[in-house]
Amino acid sequence: MTSILITGGAGFLGSHLCERLVGAGHDVLCVDNFYTGAKDNIAHLLGNPRFELIRHDVTFPLYVEVDRIYNLACPASPIHYQFDPVQTTKTSVHGAINMLGLAKRVKARILQASTSEVYGDPEIHPQVESYWGRVNPIGIRSCYDEGKRCAETLFFDYQRQHGVDIKVVRIFNTYGPRMHPNDGRVVSNFIVQALKGADIAIYGDGRQTRSFCYVDDLIEALIRMMDSDADFSGPVNIGNPAEFTILELAELVIKLTGSRSKLVHHPLPADDPKQRQPDIALAAARLQWCPKVALQDGLKQTIAYFRGSANL
Repeated sequence: MTSILITGGAGFLGSHLCERLVGAGHDVLCVDNFYTGAKDNIAHLLGNPRFELIRHDVTFPLYVEVDRIYNLACPASPIHYQFDPVQTTKTSVHGAINMLGLAKRVKARILQASTSEVYGDPEIHPQVESYWGRVNPIGIRSCYDEGKRCAETLFFDYQRQHGVDIKVVRIFNTYGPRMHPNDGRVVSNFIVQALKGADIAIYGDGRQTRSFCYVDDLIEALIRMMDSDADFSGPVNIGNPAEFTILELAELVIKLTGSRSKLVHHPLPADDPKQRQPDIALAAARLQWCPKVALQDGLKQTIAYFRGSANL
């Protein structure tokens, strides 16, 4: 049994991680300011004696005693992180400083949930961890992209300078139950539009590609990384390398929902990457991990969740 802090624990990924770790018998402290997280996501855990919830913003210091820290706190969809870009950068940078300071004080192992967005609009395909990326430092997505890049810098500097036990993962597109219906991500957008019979918005020509990882696979990888050997800090790509065009995704969602929605094209947003596909050879070698859930199967579970959601 371990005492574990999860920042952003009431969010999409955080709530699944809380559920998994409580189920494994750990004491879990969920910290969230509910900017994008929701109490509904963790309501079923509130009565469990191994689960505790604190409303807190990671841009302020937190003083608790824990063995491990998963730092997941940060809005991750463009709609949410662009709404208050200054706060987004603060969450990534000040949040990293505060959680690393806590890890240093209590000698906890800490995992940073970084992102594939550190690669920007990549010049190499698929993306490997040794690639430094091509990111616009002053664009509308920079608050998130550069905030996460700076957080990675802080993690490795705390390791080198203070000996903090760190783990860094770069998360690629993840989907599944408990996604926010209005988060602007392509999977939730398409499902919500299809279930409502509304037009499905395709930005650009729809030939840009993405790789979609089901949430259960992603959570397994996070736990394996946290439990990995001390000599392996990352960064490591976590995602599903199966690549699909946005048009292919839209057509599959229409088929699985039985919707009569039509595809409507809109201009491509600024700095939107044309390709996104992880090279997961490092995760396979060091974590013995690879995703198991096919896109069609994961979409069925996600569609079922949205069909039953009161928020739709």
